[in-house]
Amino acid sequence: MATTSARQGRQNGSMRRRVMEKGSTDDVAVYRADATELLPLGREALEVAKAWAVIGIFLIIGFAVVHHLSLILKPVTLAIVIGMILGMVAERMGEFGIPRFGIALILSTLVMASVFLVINALAEPVATLLQDGPRVVENAIARITPFLERHHWLNITPATFETGPMSMEKLIENSGNILSIVSVSLTPAVVQGLIFFAALLLFLYGRLRLRRTIIMAFPTRRQRLLAIRIINAIEEVLGYYFATASLMYMGLGVVMTLIAYAGGLPMPVLWGIFAFLSSFIPFLGITVMTLSVAIAGILTHEALLLALLPATVFFLVHLVMENLAFPAVMGRQWEINPFVVFLAILFWTWMWGAVGAMLALPLSLIVMTMAQELFPERRTMPQLPD
Repeated sequence: MATTSARQGRQNGSMRRRVMEKGSTDDVAVYRADATELLPLGREALEVAKAWAVIGIFLIIGFAVVHHLSLILKPVTLAIVIGMILGMVAERMGEFGIPRFGIALILSTLVMASVFLVINALAEPVATLLQDGPRVVENAIARITPFLERHHWLNITPATFETGPMSMEKLIENSGNILSIVSVSLTPAVVQGLIFFAALLLFLYGRLRLRRTIIMAFPTRRQRLLAIRIINAIEEVLGYYFATASLMYMGLGVVMTLIAYAGGLPMPVLWGIFAFLSSFIPFLGITVMTLSVAIAGILTHEALLLALLPATVFFLVHLVMENLAFPAVMGRQWEINPFVVFLAILFWTWMWGAVGAMLALPLSLIVMTMAQELFPERRTMPQLPD
């Protein structure tokens, strides 16, 4: 019995020593981990910084190249986006047995005719505005000055428009500069227009072949299926979005025509065309359109409230359509963060001007669709009840 008790005592003692040794080993590991966190960053951090620096340099060089080649990239990118928007229409036309070149010729001709009609409708009013610009500005100043004089904190008097940068001499001088800029930019615009229509025609003609080339460029079957899914999703999003937007903005143009007619504004049909085109540029288009309608109302009516009524009604109609009607028709699955769209408009307007502003929303939709298809697990799933 004594021998057995002594043996058990030795076993218990060895077990306690092992537990103590294990505990001390864990404590040392925890201490070393805490000490490692307090150590200064080493080679691993430098590797991460180097990787991000390479990415930043690549982005800077890429943006510089995109800006430098804007004369070619702007019309080509616009042609590709419009060609992808018309992809669903091309598919339907192909089902009726129309050859690919015929589809490309018909669709590119319709786009060309639409652009020509818009330019023809805007040419005469724009020329009249440039010719009568100083007189229009003078009338606007004469109408607005009494209203501004009532607000003394603005420090605006009739003398403000007689000398300084807001005088008629400076405005006429600046209008001459605007005309010179327009005349200098006319030749590149014509060249870009020709590049756009040629690129659109060739893209629509070789769309299926280009699609097949992109898909077969991936080595594995899984990657090819993913490429097919991404291309189909992009064409569906762009086609459905802009088809719906065109119909709704066309209705907005009709409403603006009625507002201009009822408000006594000159050329109401032209105001409807402006409303239709400007709506495709989020934020910036509605701002410019509302200000233009307000200025036209001030030049037309004596009473300030009556002058601002058409601009107010148009702004409210556009607000209801963008925030209620459009999301109800489109659904929430293609909703983009307005702040992201605003940043995209600022960036692409800075890069490519007016064409960049028009391309900001389509490019944002393309990037959003690619991200959703590449990372489907990151989609926000609704919390359903049990």
